[in-house]
Formats: sequence, structure tokens, C-alpha cells
Amino acid sequence: MKYHSILGNAQKLDGGAMFGNCPRALWSRWYRPDDDNRIELACRALLIEDGPRLILAETGIGAFMKPELRRRFGVERPEHLLLSNLKRAGFSPDDITHVILSHLHFDHAGGLLSAWEEGRAPTLLFPKATYIVGREAFERACRPHPRDRASFIPELQGLLEASGRLHLVGAPDDHPLGHAYRFRLSNGHTPGLIHLEVIKDRLIFASDLIPGAPWVHLPITMGYDRFPELVIDEKAPVLESLASEGGMLFFTHDPTLDFARVRKNERGRYEAVPAPALESVSG
Repeated sequence: MKYHSILGNAQKLDGGAMFGNCPRALWSRWYRPDDDNRIELACRALLIEDGPRLILAETGIGAFMKPELRRRFGVERPEHLLLSNLKRAGFSPDDITHVILSHLHFDHAGGLLSAWEEGRAPTLLFPKATYIVGREAFERACRPHPRDRASFIPELQGLLEASGRLHLVGAPDDHPLGHAYRFRLSNGHTPGLIHLEVIKDRLIFASDLIPGAPWVHLPITMGYDRFPELVIDEKAPVLESLASEGGMLFFTHDPTLDFARVRKNERGRYEAVPAPALESVSG
């Protein structure tokens, strides 16, 4: 297997929302906020070359938003950067055989859609791919809670169903990728979130369970998490196994770090350590 870290469109979100009950005096040491208290976040995808298959884990926020929404969420560039960076890596959307969506919040699934154009409805990209989503996450997107309704793209679920290429994951091995992969399921950030694990290399796509290096510290959660205490309970065994047995995390939102190993420091706290560089494509 060969791994590529592919950057999509970045965004800016409120730092307090991203760090929950962690005080600004602490989180601002990790990510410097701008004058509006926002921090810059990557929307990064993992591309796996596996023989004839090209597996894309997540699609980032993309460029589907109208200009006023782009301004609200700090998406500064109107072009679909994930597609540009896939091309720079030597691939096109038609080459992708599987797209894995950990959940359907717009900053993870918006890149499935074509870039916004006045008067044109969005269309699905990656026309030959099987779309893999957690069953419970899909149901949540179809019937969102008022607290997170704005996190979903209303028309996306219907487009996925109409494609005829949607696979819903209900168990770790309930997927079309074969025995080299499995999914971990978690519910703390949003119900039914799935995390891809490449078994041979112990590579875990952490998604919003552990969106970046600061969240490796066990107590750190997001204000966007539906159940913060459950997030801590769910990430603890992942971090412990990686710290004791090796393996890597892939961060989708960390602005500077994509692949990392986990270790315990002298105080017994988990921390992220940059892994040997694999191929990254940004623009």
C-alpha cells in the first residue's frame, strides 16, 4: 500500500468551539487565533493506493458553499482544492474506487459535491466510487437533531442514495474493502462515526474523534462533540493501544501535522509525535 496526504480547502472556526471547556489561555498556545477568535484548520484526505483500488478517506469541506457561507466558515478559496491536489498527485476523481466518509458533517463530506455555481444544483463527484458511510451516521444526517442540523448538507443524502453506490456500515467488518481493513465505530462526536483502520500498518484515520495533535491529550474535546465524556472514553483505548503497540494516527484537521505516532510523556500524558514523512500534496 502507498499513502498520500491530500489537502483540501482550509477553513477557520472559533477556537473556543473547537476546544470545548479548555481555556483560551491554554489552547491559544497550540493554535494562534485571529482577531475574530478563529483558528485555521485543515480539511485533509487520506488517499490509499491498494493494488488496482484507490481509496479516499474523506473529502473535506470542498467548495460547495455559496460565497456568504464561505465567508462565515472562513473558506477563503472558491476552487475545489482537493481535486487540484489529487491532480497534482497524478489522479482524477474518475480514478477513485471507494470514498469513505467518517460522518456527513459538511467539513468532511462537502468535497463530494461540485463547486458552487450560481443557478446550478450541486452534483456528486467521484462517479465510479462506492461511497462508504456509517449506517447510524447516515440516519443521523437524514434526521438531524436541532443542535447539529446546520452541520449537514440537506441534499447530500438523497444524492448518495440515488447514486446506487452507497454502502452503509453497521459493524467493523461490514464493508466492501476486504480483510486488510476494518472500521471502529464511535458515538461521542456524532452517532455512528466510523474510523478506518488499515490493519497491517495500524494506521487509524482519527477523523473528529481526534481531529489534531492537541486532542491527543485525553481531556481535550470539542464544543461540537455531542457527548464529550464519551469522546474521552472512546479515544482512551485507541491512544493506549497506539502508545503501547505502535501504529499511526492520521489527522484530518491539524493544520501542520498529518501522520503521527502516540507516546506517553514523563507525566503519563499522551502526545503526538510526527511520523516519518509520507507523501503529502498541498496547494
